[in-house]
Amino acid sequence: MNKKDIANFRKQFKINNDLLKIHEIYYVYIMKESSDIYHHQSFPFEMLEQEQQELFMDNFKKVLSGQLDEKLFELKFKRDVEESSQLILHQALLSRDTEEWKNHMLTLVEKMLKDKQYEMDIVVTFIRGEYRKPMKKTNEETEENARDSVYSNPFILCSMNKTLDPKKELLFDYVEKQFKYNIVVDPIINLKAPISGFLFPTFTDNAADVNHVLYSAGKKYELSYHFIEEVLNAEETMTAEDDKIVFEEIVKKVAGDQISTATLSNVYDEIHRTIEENEEEEEIPKLDYKDVEKVLRTSGVKDIDTEKVEQAFETVIDDKTYELKASNILPKYSSKSIKVKTKVADLSISPPELRHVRQVHFDGKLYLMIELEENTMIEGFEMLPEALFKKAEEE
Repeated sequence: MNKKDIANFRKQFKINNDLLKIHEIYYVYIMKESSDIYHHQSFPFEMLEQEQQELFMDNFKKVLSGQLDEKLFELKFKRDVEESSQLILHQALLSRDTEEWKNHMLTLVEKMLKDKQYEMDIVVTFIRGEYRKPMKKTNEETEENARDSVYSNPFILCSMNKTLDPKKELLFDYVEKQFKYNIVVDPIINLKAPISGFLFPTFTDNAADVNHVLYSAGKKYELSYHFIEEVLNAEETMTAEDDKIVFEEIVKKVAGDQISTATLSNVYDEIHRTIEENEEEEEIPKLDYKDVEKVLRTSGVKDIDTEKVEQAFETVIDDKTYELKASNILPKYSSKSIKVKTKVADLSISPPELRHVRQVHFDGKLYLMIELEENTMIEGFEMLPEALFKKAEEE
């Protein structure tokens, strides 16, 4: 499931949308002290008031928001697992009976509670519905409607939300003309910031993929491995941050700890070119040790050979067949995503601009030199260019 698939699915979460039909919603309230199910109930989604529907729609969109491999992760289910969540979800997906569907969801909730203590009361919300996607665009010339033929896929979406302590407020009563202390005992369900969730199945190329689940972390890079392994029974995954660290360590093993900005800029250019060449492909391009060797060699890194890079993969990640996602190891190419930190000043530059930055030795001191196309402005003043090099006197 690529970012385009996720974006298309996410934007359908709005009320009165014929491309997304939510059949039922099911709440499960969990107490923090005992980790027991305190209450659970289900409704047809259409029975909720419009304001409630909009609240939940916004919540579900937040579950599906974020970048892949940072907050959203497409996970593969493990094989040969007892009481597999893949089987539970698949059976629930096929079930037409509400009670049967609820029992399957309660089985998943029990997995969430096993060997886990939550700091606050938790509300787990499940919805099941149908996602429709037109097979072709509307033809204005023939007045053919795109809705006449659609791909139709059932789905289950889960959102976990913590509760907040009610606010204690001082109110003024206009009628009695006096101040009153407002005491609210009901906990508030924080629908603005889901702490976890998942979508089953994933959708790739307009088809459902029941062998994968889309896991949503509460915050960027803050994965719950208990949820991934024990609740979803899915395989562990590498984040974009993990891939970047692995790539950096591999380059250090092969090229050393020091590298020129020009060479590093060339490396990023090569990776960017790989991404652009595969832009129309459904899958994100990946780099194995042979691809990394080619990137480094083309970028000007000296003394590179396939065996050296292969050994670096085996040393760093203990898997010479591992493939790095190109988009994970490339800083955002069109923004100032590279941070250059010094004791004097910090700079932010984009990968293409990196080649204009040099570290140089001059007159026994270390300098950071930036190639400029125009004079620099500081606090409204134009900096005065200074000559660092003098022409040698003729004898």
